[in-house]
Amino acid sequence: MPKEVTSREEFIKITERAVECRVVKLEKEGVAKVKARTPRYLYTIKIPLNELDEFLKQLKCQNIKFIE
Repeated sequence: MPKEVTSREEFIKITERAVECRVVKLEKEGVAKVKARTPRYLYTIKIPLNELDEFLKQLKCQNIKFIE
């Protein structure tokens, strides 16, 4: 079961140890789900589409994939 994080700062810290990050844009809802896969858990956060580019620049994940 994935764990949803609401704090952006906490999610950025999680991405330091993440193996992979995935971005899924949900156009109808106006948000994007950013998922961070760590060796133990999958963490998710919802970000508004207009703030997504700035948020992705802050991530410390080595591998970022966009899922359509």
